[in-house]
Amino acid sequence: MKRITYKKSGVDISSVSSFKAKIKPLVRKSFRPEVLKDIGGFGSFFQLDKNKYKEPVLVSSSDGVGTKLKIAELANKYDTIGIDAVAMNVNDILCTGAEPLFFLDYIAFSKVKEAVLLDVVKGVNQGCIESGCSLIGGETAQMPGMYKQGEYDIAGFCVGIVDRKNIIDGSKIEVGDAVIGLQSSGIHSNGYSLVRKVLFKNEQKRMSKELLEPTRIYVKPVLSLLPDKNIKGIANITGGAFYDKIARILPKDVNARISRNSWVVPKIFRLIQNKGNIEDREIYHTLNMGIGMVLIVNRASVRTVISKLSKFSFESWVIGEIIKGSKQVEIV
Repeated sequence: MKRITYKKSGVDISSVSSFKAKIKPLVRKSFRPEVLKDIGGFGSFFQLDKNKYKEPVLVSSSDGVGTKLKIAELANKYDTIGIDAVAMNVNDILCTGAEPLFFLDYIAFSKVKEAVLLDVVKGVNQGCIESGCSLIGGETAQMPGMYKQGEYDIAGFCVGIVDRKNIIDGSKIEVGDAVIGLQSSGIHSNGYSLVRKVLFKNEQKRMSKELLEPTRIYVKPVLSLLPDKNIKGIANITGGAFYDKIARILPKDVNARISRNSWVVPKIFRLIQNKGNIEDREIYHTLNMGIGMVLIVNRASVRTVISKLSKFSFESWVIGEIIKGSKQVEIV
């Protein structure tokens, strides 16, 4: 009778263990002083600085990269996808005024080359370094039959912290406030199902460098603004884009009026819109159109905010204003 082993069923524990051993020295580069243990245990340890916060509130987020992974596979380029996984999470918790503390990743596959997995984790670690948080653990799941050979999925989980009195929830937004748009680094990590529907595979491959540009991480620039108490609302322009994400932070008696001519939309977005014959409302409801994050501030602080942001190698613009309304976003 033929003996069955776990390896014969498709799970090679030794190769996964070898992979984990190789990433240990890599992820230590992202460790903050609060990290107490190396990765590889049954749990990850992070000690809060209790003296830094009077009423500490933990803020969490979980997200993935989506079908941008298919572009990476097509281009055989995997070293930036991990940055996207981190960015999608840290940019979200940043919208509450929270500082990211630590990140855990989840990578699932049937059979993938170790070099690919190492590139993915290198990107995750780089994203953590850029956002000032620690990669303290995760899960590498080999699941035969769930994915085709060479395919994988990656998601992440992030925890941050904010003092309760400093939580930003949009409740102080009022008529007359300004809407500032922060330049994106490209499409970021939303809307790729639409992008892949519009562009042929040869076009995706030819444009892969631009399509795989990693999501910009806004943590350090925005955290530098928070001590001034000028920021009333923050929206990460991801799924649902302008219409859904900005509306989420508005009080019930105001609207955000966005002027589409207040910034130059990068060519890649117009190419996708024109090639797919996509209506304006649909495209601004799906893609970031060159605006990766939105800040709502009092009008008097606009010049100060934009001046401080200019030190971080990307542009920002006043793209709209807050008017009377009913928690809607208008793009005019």
